[in-house]
Amino acid sequence: MLRHILTAVSGYLRRADKTFWLLAAIASVYGLLLIMSQQRSSGVDFFGTQLAAVCLGYVAAVIISLVDYHCIARLWWLIGGFALALTMSVFFIGIQITGTDDVGWIRLPGGLTFQPSELTKVCFIVTFSKHISLLVEKDRLKSFPGFISLLLHALLPVGLIHLQGDDGAALVFALMFIVMSFAAGVQLRYFVILGLTIASAVPLLWFRIFNDDQKNRLTALFGADDAALKTYGWQQYQGKVSIASGGIYGKGLFAGPRVEAEVVPYQENDFIFTVAGEELGLIGCSAIILLFALILLRTLRNASHAADPLGHSLCIGFFALVLIQSTINLGMTLDLLPVIGVTLPFLSSGGTSAVCICLGAGLVQSVHMHPDAPISCRIRASSFAAAGRSW
Repeated sequence: MLRHILTAVSGYLRRADKTFWLLAAIASVYGLLLIMSQQRSSGVDFFGTQLAAVCLGYVAAVIISLVDYHCIARLWWLIGGFALALTMSVFFIGIQITGTDDVGWIRLPGGLTFQPSELTKVCFIVTFSKHISLLVEKDRLKSFPGFISLLLHALLPVGLIHLQGDDGAALVFALMFIVMSFAAGVQLRYFVILGLTIASAVPLLWFRIFNDDQKNRLTALFGADDAALKTYGWQQYQGKVSIASGGIYGKGLFAGPRVEAEVVPYQENDFIFTVAGEELGLIGCSAIILLFALILLRTLRNASHAADPLGHSLCIGFFALVLIQSTINLGMTLDLLPVIGVTLPFLSSGGTSAVCICLGAGLVQSVHMHPDAPISCRIRASSFAAAGRSW
């Protein structure tokens, strides 16, 4: 039995992008160490939950990578319907958890919670990539009706999640649409028209759409008075102080006094970067940025080697997800962008986020491991045992 397992693992690793898996694993372990350090101040077992989610996520990712991505995309209607039902369910059974200002969560048995928008991001990568590939096949990608169809596709999750109150996730979907469409070859002039339309609607957004909380978070970026620092700017101000206190080398892992005192609210989640800043210093922060850069570059490499537009779009979708969320999160932490509740991929505490980012990585591996068109989309029971052979 052990021999068969080792043979299967060896065969899998020969086909997989080992560098990509290694980079993702290092990022996940880095996040686990930061969460382990942070939780000593709260008494809550964030580490145990995160470890279980990471393990589950990578198991699911390996299974996904063994399935030809063409077969996954053929189920776009099922995946899209599931994502839509999941997103809609929040309007009926959604809850708000401590530290958030939206009702984008579902309570599971055992006291666990689940955030549907995170899984919907992965489903969106699949359905949107399939949509792009169909437009390419029909030579309609560069037409205005083709662009409108992609826009309407993206507006569905953006609108539904906005209505839930999670505008951070809605923004991620909107930016994923832009990156994936542009990378696929949609004409630049359409984005210019869209950008001008949005710019002209800014007054409407400010006076009719944004609530007081959102306005205050935006204005807090420019307010340096005591009132701003003690309210909406408090978390970002304390986060910057924590990062600055670490200097070049940091206070040492598990040795940060501000982490132990839990000075930065909800530091295990959106502001996990500040733990690295205080305890591991500039070197630790630079290591995180380097890790993301390498993961993104490796993803782009897989995209460039994809056999067709579908595989290319799947990789670009994951690239967009990691790039957008990491940029927004670091911008929030460094007081360059407003706090909108976007996690740092692979590092932030959150079981749903950890599992779903692994699922996205599994899609990238599937593209790498299946460079040819599928002969059959039947899933064989012995697929893992035959990982060293082609399907």
